[in-house]
Amino acid sequence: MLHSDQLLVQAAKSGNTDALAEIYDRHYASIYAYIYYRVSDQLVAEDLSSDVFVRMVDRIRDFQTSDRPILAWLFTIAHNLVVDYYRRNPSARNLPIGERLPTNPEDAPELIAGQHLSRASLLAAMNELTEAQRQVVFLRFFEGRNHVEVAQILNKEVADIKSLQARALAALRRILIKQEAHA
Repeated sequence: MLHSDQLLVQAAKSGNTDALAEIYDRHYASIYAYIYYRVSDQLVAEDLSSDVFVRMVDRIRDFQTSDRPILAWLFTIAHNLVVDYYRRNPSARNLPIGERLPTNPEDAPELIAGQHLSRASLLAAMNELTEAQRQVVFLRFFEGRNHVEVAQILNKEVADIKSLQARALAALRRILIKQEAHA
């Protein structure tokens, strides 16, 4: 069993299917959760997640291990596929938030434990953040990653991640207070 992502990528580049499978096993859940959060549809998330790994296999030889971690590259592919999905399906974004939410709460990751927010209001608030802010919040609170990992994944400085996080949380607070006032 190969341990570091760099060793896995090197082995995958040389055609080692076990290395490709291990990359998939290590990172599928994170990629799926990211995509699911963005599209709120289990089948679409499964399809797009599969597409991420098909693209990975097709382009693994082009990936440069010294630039950033493989997971960062996979998140970039996932992000691009989600953007393409919404370009091809503009009506998907226009569904009422309740119709986009999964019916089974076990299907969606919970954002913030101990908060008494409905998923619908939280997702609506998250949709008002910038894309960069949403990515930071997702990676920090959905994925539980630290600032350094998020910085590597998003190819940014740690200080930028901390700033994005602070602005995102402040914006979420304002949005949620505004939502509560209108409820």
